[in-house]
Amino acid sequence: MRRALPSTIALSLVAVLVVDAEAQTRGARGTPASARAEAPIDLTGQWVAIISEDWRWRMITPPKGDIVSIPLSLQGQQTAEAWDPDKDEAAGQQCKAYGAPGLMRGPIRMRIAWQDDNTIKLETDYGTQTRLLRFAAAAPSAPRSWQGQTSAQWIVRGGGRGAPRFGSLKTVTTNLRAGYLRKNGVPYSERAVFTEHWDVHSLPTGDKYLVNTNVVDDPVFLQAPFQTAIHYKLERDSSKWDPTPCDARF
Repeated sequence: MRRALPSTIALSLVAVLVVDAEAQTRGARGTPASARAEAPIDLTGQWVAIISEDWRWRMITPPKGDIVSIPLSLQGQQTAEAWDPDKDEAAGQQCKAYGAPGLMRGPIRMRIAWQDDNTIKLETDYGTQTRLLRFAAAAPSAPRSWQGQTSAQWIVRGGGRGAPRFGSLKTVTTNLRAGYLRKNGVPYSERAVFTEHWDVHSLPTGDKYLVNTNVVDDPVFLQAPFQTAIHYKLERDSSKWDPTPCDARF
């Protein structure tokens, strides 16, 4: 015949089991999932820009002074009027139009891949540029660069009680070198903040599109935020990837 445990021992065992279960639960909840595991959309692959609007500003270098549609301040207008590609080349600054705020509107192909579980790597063939989108804590302070430092976060919607989970990516880029919003010298300063929202749309045909809605805020050269929406299509192979260096003229 089995003997019952004394009530005090039984209660102690129950208490230990409850505490252990709670500790395990807290451990599971306290371990943050990686950004890759939490991704509500898939941005990876090779994307090509769809140049269906603003062709004369995006596919070719417009003439000096063509600043239409960009809300430049007086200082911004004066800087644009002083554009001189010879000086840019002589100063080794032929990449001024390839900084993140200007590059995304260019005739680019970009490859997006996970560098690690909390960092997305974005590479472009146009200008041969690389930008890292970091979900983890901000990287150590670094010198200003054309691609700056980008912090990233998922904006997640849905997913409760069996509802579908969807969302987008938000990125904010700072620590930029001063560059051009348009290749003919339309400027942004090193104080510019570049905010992007990334959305992926799939069609019944299997085609996938990426929409990058972005805003450039610059207290020096802009009198109002400059906002655009840029479209890309996912390519099914990588054969058209064609890295080219920065060019101050073309």
